[in-house]
Amino acid sequence: MKDNPDYKDAVEEIESIVDEIESESVDVDVLAEKVKRAAYLIKICKAKLKKTDDEVKKILKEFERGEERMD
Repeated sequence: MKDNPDYKDAVEEIESIVDEIESESVDVDVLAEKVKRAAYLIKICKAKLKKTDDEVKKILKEFERGEERMD
C-alpha cells in the first residue's frame, strides 16, 4: 500500500477494496478506513487523468499550430 501509487496500482487497489466490500469480508471496524483509502485513491486517479488530459490537449494544440504553419 503505497502513499502515492501510480495510476495502475491505484486502480488495482480500488478494485481490491471494492471486491472486499462486496464480498462482505471487511470487518465493520475496518470499513471506514477502507472507504477512506478508496476515496484517496480515486482522488489520485482523477488528478492523474486530469493532468494527462491537459498534456494531451496541449500536445494536440501545438500539433495543430504546426500544421497551420505548413499550409
